[in-house]
Amino acid sequence: MTVNKLILGDNLDIMRSMDAESVDLIYLDPPFFSNRNYEVIWGDAGEIRSFQDRWAGGIDHYIAWLKERVEQMHRVLKKTGSIFLHCDWHANAYIRVQILDRIFGEENFINEFVWKRSFNRSSISKAARKNYDTIFFYSKTKKYTFNQVFMELSKNSKDLYKNQDEKGFYQTVPLLVSGKRNGETGRSWKGINPNKQGKEGMHWVTTLDKLDEYERQGLVYFPERGNTPRLKYYLEQSPGVPISEVLDDIKLVQGKESIGYPTQKPEALLERIIKMASNEGDVVLDPFIGGGTAAAVAEKLFRKWIGIDQSAMAVKVTDLRLQRQADLFSTPYTLELHKYDYDTLRHKDAFEFESWIIGRFGGVPQNKKGGDRGVDGKMPDGTPIQVKRSENIGLQVIFNFKSAIQSYDKSLFDKNVKAGKPAGYIIAFDFGKGAVNEVAKLKNNENIVIKLIKVEEIVPLAHKPVIKLDINELERDEKGSRKIEFTAHGESVAGIEFYSWDFEFNEEKGFRPSVIIDKEGKQTLALKAGTYSIAVKAIDNDGIENMEIIKLKINGMVERSAL
Repeated sequence: MTVNKLILGDNLDIMRSMDAESVDLIYLDPPFFSNRNYEVIWGDAGEIRSFQDRWAGGIDHYIAWLKERVEQMHRVLKKTGSIFLHCDWHANAYIRVQILDRIFGEENFINEFVWKRSFNRSSISKAARKNYDTIFFYSKTKKYTFNQVFMELSKNSKDLYKNQDEKGFYQTVPLLVSGKRNGETGRSWKGINPNKQGKEGMHWVTTLDKLDEYERQGLVYFPERGNTPRLKYYLEQSPGVPISEVLDDIKLVQGKESIGYPTQKPEALLERIIKMASNEGDVVLDPFIGGGTAAAVAEKLFRKWIGIDQSAMAVKVTDLRLQRQADLFSTPYTLELHKYDYDTLRHKDAFEFESWIIGRFGGVPQNKKGGDRGVDGKMPDGTPIQVKRSENIGLQVIFNFKSAIQSYDKSLFDKNVKAGKPAGYIIAFDFGKGAVNEVAKLKNNENIVIKLIKVEEIVPLAHKPVIKLDINELERDEKGSRKIEFTAHGESVAGIEFYSWDFEFNEEKGFRPSVIIDKEGKQTLALKAGTYSIAVKAIDNDGIENMEIIKLKINGMVERSAL
């Protein structure tokens, strides 16, 4: 399965189509077992359907709904892979006992992490505040990937580094530890016999050659009182404290990291999980992509990734989030929606479109440019396919294709004609009257069946939303600065879900949203004298988008020109 990929759809169906043992790490933050309606964030058809599926019954139904998905996750995990399941108190006991222990085995339980997500005090009530989530960590086998990760040192720990020299702050640690040794670490160094130190004797923590090297580097400290040397250990050398199961140093999403997604998880949390249980180049799967944190962090950490969600809006928010963080090191990814933008497909690279649509049709593309003799691919039985990335296909195309399929494989052509089966397929966006009539004549007069297939018969198509951007000057000052209100107006048969803005649009870099989610389509900016490119996207309920770009010049007055 191709990665990196964002997929709109039911994760159960999609995971069933994935290869076994193809994923290194799975993180899932499924909808919690809660009957609160705030869990429906967008209200689009896919999200509502998922909400209703898991709430058709009580806890038993919810566990069954989740269990069949975790079974597929176990199947697609590599033997060295692991799973991190994020949940809360509503169902964590059921999830561990009835799902994870049964599918992964109690022996493959590694950790139960507790993420303290809130530090607010409890209101007056008869119960303590529930301010944590649970994250279960299970491996598929005993040979699982694990990398030690660290928390930042506490203030008290940092205070231990109270000494300072030209290299920085440091503390001193012993070079002698308890216990006699007869080998090299028990020999004298600098006139100090470690076996005669202390009541029970001691030994050096390393070899004498290493001690000499420490001294050459200026890392050995001899106290003024006593002659027992110690090793300088600098603050910048410390990786931190190895993490425990209590994650109390990661706060809820705030500031620039927030994209406006209500259940967004902090990048620091996902960074810790992905670093711990995978390596660069590994594949990370998030079957409930939500606000896209797992994909965004996996991309930053040079992992491959697959993100799935039943909500078109969750997939599009993740798409825009990845666009915002894109840089020279970012890798390309594909976006699969239920419907495909007609204009994007119509103007797609011809060779790329041919291969894609033939695969969708169930055929095998030629995968070569030029010299195809009018045949772009074939069906599993060898029947030729031709693709025209255009509309209103005319009569001449039919004449040419008839000659092409006769010479391509004459024996197959004759066999299909004799059996009345299709001798070839032409895929296009639309066919003219002449082409339709000629195909009918060939069938009636010569028993030659050429099937005309419209693209919309293979994949559902949708048209971009219509979008218009208005500007309104609110205030001005003597220095030429202006306060301007931007209002986007979008129209779509599917309905507009939200808008996204790029206040520093650069055509070469592409759309890099300054604001990812704007439900109203209205923004106000204070702009100094200069030239600005402002872009806004309207995203409809099918996940299809369109963009409007304007160029503003502010110099005594506001001048607008479309790009």
